[in-house]
Amino acid sequence: MSRAGTIARRSFLIGSAALLGGVAFGVYAAKRPFANPNLTGVSDGAVSFNPWVIVTPEKVVLIAPHGDKGQGIFSAQAALIAEELDIDPARAEVSFGVPDRAYYNRVIADAAVPIKSIDTGATAELLRDVMGGVAKLLLPMQITGGSTAIPDSYDKLRRAGAVARETLKRAAANRTGVAVGDLRSENGAVILPDGSTIPYTDLASDAARIEPVTDVTLRDPSEWRLLGKPMQRLDIVAKSTGTQAYGLDHALDGMLHATVRTNPRQGGELLGFDASAAKAMRGVHKVLEIPGGIAVVADNTWRAFQAAEAVNCDWGLAPYPAEQVDHWAEIEQSFTDDRLNAKPRDDGDVDTAEGAELRAEYRAPYVAHAPLEPLNATILVTDTRADIWTGHQIPGFAAQFVADITGIDRENVHLHNQFMGGSFGHRLEFDVIRQAAEIGRQMRGTPIKLTYRREEDVAHDYPRHITMGRGRGKTANGRVVALDLQLAAPSVIASQMGRMGLSVPGPDAQLHEGAWDNPYGNLAHQRVRSYRVPELAPVSSWRSVGAAPNGFIFDTLLDELIHQAGADPLEERLRLMDHDVSRKVLEAVGEMSSWGSPLPAGSGRGVAFVISFGVPVAEVVEVTQTESGIRLDKAWIAADVGRVIDPVNLQNLAQGGMIFGLGHAMNCEITYADGMAEQSNYDSHAGMRLYQCPTIEFRALENGPKIRGFGEPPVPPAAPALGNAIFAATGQRIRELPFNRHIDFV
Repeated sequence: MSRAGTIARRSFLIGSAALLGGVAFGVYAAKRPFANPNLTGVSDGAVSFNPWVIVTPEKVVLIAPHGDKGQGIFSAQAALIAEELDIDPARAEVSFGVPDRAYYNRVIADAAVPIKSIDTGATAELLRDVMGGVAKLLLPMQITGGSTAIPDSYDKLRRAGAVARETLKRAAANRTGVAVGDLRSENGAVILPDGSTIPYTDLASDAARIEPVTDVTLRDPSEWRLLGKPMQRLDIVAKSTGTQAYGLDHALDGMLHATVRTNPRQGGELLGFDASAAKAMRGVHKVLEIPGGIAVVADNTWRAFQAAEAVNCDWGLAPYPAEQVDHWAEIEQSFTDDRLNAKPRDDGDVDTAEGAELRAEYRAPYVAHAPLEPLNATILVTDTRADIWTGHQIPGFAAQFVADITGIDRENVHLHNQFMGGSFGHRLEFDVIRQAAEIGRQMRGTPIKLTYRREEDVAHDYPRHITMGRGRGKTANGRVVALDLQLAAPSVIASQMGRMGLSVPGPDAQLHEGAWDNPYGNLAHQRVRSYRVPELAPVSSWRSVGAAPNGFIFDTLLDELIHQAGADPLEERLRLMDHDVSRKVLEAVGEMSSWGSPLPAGSGRGVAFVISFGVPVAEVVEVTQTESGIRLDKAWIAADVGRVIDPVNLQNLAQGGMIFGLGHAMNCEITYADGMAEQSNYDSHAGMRLYQCPTIEFRALENGPKIRGFGEPPVPPAAPALGNAIFAATGQRIRELPFNRHIDFV
């Protein structure tokens, strides 16, 4: 597949000629809505006002097109519609809908604008609007990622609910002769002045005969009935009782089970194989050759797993350095002018600034996504149609790959998006889709469920990109006066988009994200440069992408400089800040953690601050050094998301994201030997244990001018906050992740 332009998960990189062409094409084309996909096959007496609301004589259907991988967006989307529609979302049917460009993500293009995410001035917003219009024209992508689902949904889903509400009121007015202004709506019905009600479902056929009312006014947050208040997620009962259906749970009559075994050296070839032993095993139906490996089809998953292990495969070499030490060596050689990716920040003159100098080098490793639900897809391919049931973050692209591989016309490929048992970016990839399509193509008419073994899942993950940072800074008179940071890493966007068949011109902003756009404007001498390392092992977007390694590196360097200056870590960060919203976040976490209060000997607090996806987040971790290792005692997190949709879910995201970041900082890395990942399961890529988890307190602020997403921003400050706390407690500064390379945890 190829496209004239590219919208990457975090970066929209496009030439100026295409940009000007998009603008010249006209505002009308950029703002014109896509056709409503729900109008095809709408039953008699039903009405769809827009791509997000359907009313039939039996039910109200709300479409929640952003994929839910545990972050709660399924429920949040329903609540956004229901707030304006005046309906209890628990009484409606909520569906992921069909993949369609009508659900394109407008906000995903914002990261392409080379302006700080916290800059919401008129010029910045104009450029974002232009970029969004160009993205819609060139590649309207339905995608869940980049902490954009809430910002993308906030206005358009509330508007969708308001349009449906006002159209139903107009239909009721036409039926009863009562003026629209004398009608109101509540609990899924139109209320007449005498108190009588007409359910929305009774008005469906009337509403289908009139044009939707699009001149609507959205309610002020002070009038909200659902939003901003604690809500029970629609999936909470099912998930609490073990009855929630995920992609892995889908079943079809007559279904066979498949698994794959591909070259453990990512991208390496299959030179040959002997499947005679596997074919003789009980329950095995077929052993198929697929690109890069083999697939085994059997009558149950376990037998497929066992048979796959019995196939004798001859694997080719890795198309990247075979040993981990060589990956680091390549990065060490990349701090050169010819590999310069970008110099996004260059304030003052770091070279001539006077003061005591500090130099340091930092490392952040490859890290696997490792979601709990293994990759899976259920597929049925016939001569004329293909159906696939799976959870995916870019469902339109997934359906297109099925069409390409099976030869089925795209309009006859039907992807049924499912709940995902985690992702962290893993389900932005397409290997399982391609492999399921290939198996389905070779076994037309037979429903197949493809499931990865955990070892296959980890071995063939596209991990977080490896990063090295070289820092230099100066201090004088008890203050930090200069900071110079160089970051080197392979391009995650080029690697990921390349597997989608997309070209990515220009610099990769993820190589400096989480470092350059910091709010320390009072640090007069500051420079951030990023360098692009030639491709090593293939990598992908991992929860918070560049902000995770870069946030660790930048904030640790800053903390080192503050300690060298003899300043207080919290107060000096506040002094350096020139962004009021960020200051309030940092002040809040200081207040919550009683920063500055005395601690017992052997204990220490560390503070860290990172902006990612426009969200200022500050975290404090408190630890104690014991005879057996470091114990995490308490943690605090404060953040400003602009507008809180559900305080309960937001707190869950904050605590879960911090635990995710702390656990990976403590224990996790992927290393390569003989071209293969040395880690294969949770025992060798272990997150935080339950007994290690500190108590975590959270505070949400709403001072920011724009609503923001929060699936990823809690992650980046966790590693530096923990590292800074370890230093405060022990005097040991650790500049390399994971920390368990150097210390033990209890």
